[in-house]
Amino acid sequence: MIDIPCIIFAGGRSSRMGKDKALLPFASFKTLTQYQLKHLEKFFTKVYISSKDSSKFDFKASFIEDIKTDNIYAPTIGFISIFELLQEDKFFVISVDTPFITLDVIKKLFQEDTQEFDATIAYTSLGMQPMCGIYHRSLENSFKDMLQNNNHKLGFLLKNSKMKKVFFEDETVFTNLNYPSEYEKALTMKSIR
Repeated sequence: MIDIPCIIFAGGRSSRMGKDKALLPFASFKTLTQYQLKHLEKFFTKVYISSKDSSKFDFKASFIEDIKTDNIYAPTIGFISIFELLQEDKFFVISVDTPFITLDVIKKLFQEDTQEFDATIAYTSLGMQPMCGIYHRSLENSFKDMLQNNNHKLGFLLKNSKMKKVFFEDETVFTNLNYPSEYEKALTMKSIR
C-alpha cells in the first residue's frame, strides 16, 4: 500500500459532458466517483475526494471541499484546499474521469519522483497529463499566486516549476471521459474492472 494520500478531483463543471460526470454510473457502481474511490483504495492507505460541494454525493468518503470562491471551477482551488487541510509534503492526484489508471502507472510515477522536483507528471505522445501525477508542497505558494492572478492553467504552472516528466507509451490508461461519446465508449472497454 502507498502511504501517501491520493486525491480524486471530482469538482469540475463537466460542461462538455452536459451533466456532472462525477455522478455518472460506471461499471457496477452508482457513480464514477465511487468506482474511482474503490479502485484506488486498493493501492493507497488514504484516498480523498476533492469537490466543490460534497453534498452531491450520497456515500461516505473522506472529502476535501474547495475553499469558497466566486464561481471558479478550476483545479487551482482544489490544490489550495488540499494544502490547507493535509500536512503531507506531497500527494498523488487523479481526475475522476480517468478510470483506467493502473497501479503500474502509479508505481512508475513514484519511482521517478524525488524531493528535488515540485511535481512528477505523466506524459504521453499526446502531451502532458497534469491531472495524473505527484504534487509537492513546494508549489503551495504558486497555486495561491495563480488564484490571486486569476490564472488557472496547470500547464503554465508546471512549465514554470521543477517538473519531472514520466513518459508512458500506452495512452489508453489516460483516457478522459469528457464527452458523452467518450463515456459511452468507456462503458464498453474491457479494462473496466
